[in-house]
Amino acid sequence: MLLIQNMAQAQILKVSPNKRYIVKQDGSPFFYLGDTAWELFHRLNREEADKYLQNRADKGYTVIQAVVLAELDGLNDPNPYGHTPLKNNDPTQPNDEYFKHVDYIVNKATDLGLYIGMLPTWGDKVFKNTWGAGPEIFNPQNAKAYGEYLGKRYASKPIIWILGGDRNPRNDADIAIWRAMAEGIIAGVGNKDNALMTYHPQPKEKGGSSTWFHTDEWLDFNMFQTGHCRNSNVYEKITHDYTLATTKPTMDGEPIYEDHPVCFNANDLGYSAAYDVRRAAYLDLFAGAHGHTYGCHSIWQMYAPNRKPVNGPLKPWSESLDLPGASDMTHVRALMESRPILDRVPDQAIVATDTYAEGDRIQATRGKDYLFVYTSTGRPFTVNMGKISGKQVKGFWYDPREGTSKAVESMDNTGKKEFTPPSSGLGKDWILILDDATKNYKEPQKIVTKKNT
Repeated sequence: MLLIQNMAQAQILKVSPNKRYIVKQDGSPFFYLGDTAWELFHRLNREEADKYLQNRADKGYTVIQAVVLAELDGLNDPNPYGHTPLKNNDPTQPNDEYFKHVDYIVNKATDLGLYIGMLPTWGDKVFKNTWGAGPEIFNPQNAKAYGEYLGKRYASKPIIWILGGDRNPRNDADIAIWRAMAEGIIAGVGNKDNALMTYHPQPKEKGGSSTWFHTDEWLDFNMFQTGHCRNSNVYEKITHDYTLATTKPTMDGEPIYEDHPVCFNANDLGYSAAYDVRRAAYLDLFAGAHGHTYGCHSIWQMYAPNRKPVNGPLKPWSESLDLPGASDMTHVRALMESRPILDRVPDQAIVATDTYAEGDRIQATRGKDYLFVYTSTGRPFTVNMGKISGKQVKGFWYDPREGTSKAVESMDNTGKKEFTPPSSGLGKDWILILDDATKNYKEPQKIVTKKNT
């Protein structure tokens, strides 16, 4: 029993003391690298779920975002074993047979060292707006009861709770439902400190969850969505939350998906590619996000040939597991974990030249003794030296497509220095790494995942 309690304790995540990052129970940094597998519980059988989760664990993902009451008619369309989640579509009457399948997937993820970013429900079950299968089934009373049921059932599991489900509250009545669900989850878990929680909204011009819940105690970190267009100025969304008076971590929980009709208009704009998802990740993170979420159009809906595609046509989910952008996220994590995470801050003052608009954007971030500069299209740039410690600096050009590095020779950490990436053009993005030479930091290393034992 004590061993089980210790394992559960080790899985608990919390906000870092500086309120910018997520850390483990021992204070070590936790890098949130998510994938949107919204229909995982609803559409995949156990063998398929095993395949999907193993693939993501092998790539170094740390969080799988999945929905219990799923978007695609998740109340009435049964899971692969013929079970629906609720009896009579009543949140106070969960169907244990359905939740046994959820249990299996949560346990498998746990064994692989993954956290489940669990959405109790997609937002159309609170209100449908102009789309969504619904039906609307929640009020504050049953939302609290349902939240308590989930909290109690998964209290000992590595869960990050994500409310909202792609909906922006319309009014105080909607807000009351989400607050009641959060209250129920905390009651079920038994301790607020053991229930890390956020809110997944739709895209907004500014902010996301911070619009409605920023000062709520249950909201541990902010989440926004930039959606599926290319020029969404992701760094401005991060900056909005980052500079709020009450400090909380923030991140993009649903950026542009790979292999998605750009702005839902494939005829004119084509489909998104690895470069699109890669650029969004580095711009987000270097602007101050604590983590990032990847998405793939066929994987979020777990599309299979016997199903009607959403915004199709599509390849089956199993044929999209190894798209280039999905593998590029492995390199994202390798870079971010290669240097001390918890003292990293955004700092555009590092760059002395024009940082340009989204298409050619140059974004900079630093710790106390290292800095990263991302150039979206390989444009050369000038760095204001002296922003980090050390009389001498050295580093690397990091290739975000391959996860490989080219050494940068040692130089004085004074004045202004011009840097020209190894290549330039559309899709030829690069990251400059400069380090205090006395630290002897190594080039980013390939992620080696460890299973829980």
